[in-house]
Amino acid sequence: MLYIIGLGLGNEKDITLRGLEAVKSCEKVYMEAYTSLLSFGLESHGLSNLEKLYGKTITLADREMVEEKAHHILEEALHSHVAFLVVGDPFGATTHTDLVVRAKKMGIHVQIVHNASVMNAIGICGLQLYRYGETVSIPFFTDSWRPDSFYEKIHSNRTMGLHTLCLLDIRVKEPTLESLARGRKTYEPPKYMTINTAIEQLLEVVQSRQQPAYTEDTQCVGFARLGSEDQMIVAGTMKQLQRVDFGAPLHCLVITGNTHPLEEEMLEFYRCST
Repeated sequence: MLYIIGLGLGNEKDITLRGLEAVKSCEKVYMEAYTSLLSFGLESHGLSNLEKLYGKTITLADREMVEEKAHHILEEALHSHVAFLVVGDPFGATTHTDLVVRAKKMGIHVQIVHNASVMNAIGICGLQLYRYGETVSIPFFTDSWRPDSFYEKIHSNRTMGLHTLCLLDIRVKEPTLESLARGRKTYEPPKYMTINTAIEQLLEVVQSRQQPAYTEDTQCVGFARLGSEDQMIVAGTMKQLQRVDFGAPLHCLVITGNTHPLEEEMLEFYRCST
């Protein structure tokens, strides 16, 4: 049996009772450690908190293990109960869908335990979830790579009056270019995109457009550490949010579309004061 278990967004206590029972029944427990992270996971004692509550030793599964060595996890699941822990909800990343497909093809029984994810937790700001368009990802720009495919999706959403959730880049255990050239992997330090950087890149991309989908005066909502006790939510224009210190990761950004009066009323509680 392979259990894929969502952990929610805040801390180790956000696991569901069903998820906790599943973890306790497993001989091996892995925790995905690259598409997202729990707020407590940034601290040195984060993993030990999990292990104490769950009563199990946990193996961190980084990008290399999940995408290149998943067969090891699946081979164990052929003969025993294995748990794969995912921050948020199990299907918040395509890698987890791939894991399910591979498991089913091997004849492994798969059980999914759902939990809260950024996709529904953003509802806290008052923008109605059914008024969102396609979600986009904003990658870090480099000197030689400045992709802007997200722009057309934002433009399409705003043309229809829909809100856009922007997921911001997370770079964990990324090999350096030099190490790839030498064939010996060394890794860059972890890097998490801030709302400030995301807005800077969004405004850079829009400068070359004749009919911009947004401007520095476009209303947005910035979220930091969503689901944790110290979460931060600020509504304001792009220009205003660029001046806000949102603190530690993870961050995400919503570009608003047309808003209902009730949505506006809720946003007032989070309105930027500057």
